[in-house]
Amino acid sequence: MSRTGKTRTGLAERLMRNDRRIVMGAVGLIVLGAGAYTVAGVGMNMSALQMTRMTGAPGTAMQMGENPGWSLSYAILIFLMWWIMMVAMMTPSAAPMLLLYTALKKAGPDSRHAARLSLVFLGGYLAAWAAFSVLATGLQYTLERVGLVASAMMMLNSGLLAGVVLIAAGLYQFSHFKDACLAHCRSPAQFLTHNHRPGAAGAFRLGAHHGIYCLGCCWALMALLFVGGIMNLYWIVGLALFVLAEKLLPRVGLLVRGSGAALIAAGGLLIVWPML
Repeated sequence: MSRTGKTRTGLAERLMRNDRRIVMGAVGLIVLGAGAYTVAGVGMNMSALQMTRMTGAPGTAMQMGENPGWSLSYAILIFLMWWIMMVAMMTPSAAPMLLLYTALKKAGPDSRHAARLSLVFLGGYLAAWAAFSVLATGLQYTLERVGLVASAMMMLNSGLLAGVVLIAAGLYQFSHFKDACLAHCRSPAQFLTHNHRPGAAGAFRLGAHHGIYCLGCCWALMALLFVGGIMNLYWIVGLALFVLAEKLLPRVGLLVRGSGAALIAAGGLLIVWPML
């Protein structure tokens, strides 16, 4: 074998040995890119930094100029804002599942393609959040049309509705559906064992399947962005860290139930505060 052939073979072997590093490096780049896009507020009137500084208490946002009006191009921008923000927020919490999937592929007959299949799996996971982002875009459009969302600041302008959303999210933290979805997200080995599919199509379907469970676990928390401001970086980072804690910390029951109680209390206070 020529020296060039040996060099190429050696490089391929090194890449195969470092599948986990390749996957996590790609994940890191995806998260950083999505985070930068979100902070910059690409296509919006203001960056997320500007909007964060200008956002007041829930339900009391001031209109700061007008949005460009809903057109197809604007709807696509809003969808991208939601989806790329979800990519930045949710991809870190999917890392344990992704690493285990990579290790299983590495140990099986698809070992030469472990890194590629892992990224296809991630693509399926993010496709589920793309579907959520379509729904979130539609909800934002509807709420703006009926005057319940301050269009420029992208947050609820009704303290009553904001309180209802907080209470609803808090109640969901006590639901059996939340428990079931969270248990799945915290048990990646069991999920991969019972739902494994071969090939790239199987990897994408498996990733989307995991993403649906993740949606079931986190959709109510993501709805809180309408309360604090969709582009409020404090809420974005806080919710992302909370989701990560739910999936990784031991004895998570106290965290889930405690947060539910806190959300219910905060929502009730927001509703009765104008009456005091």
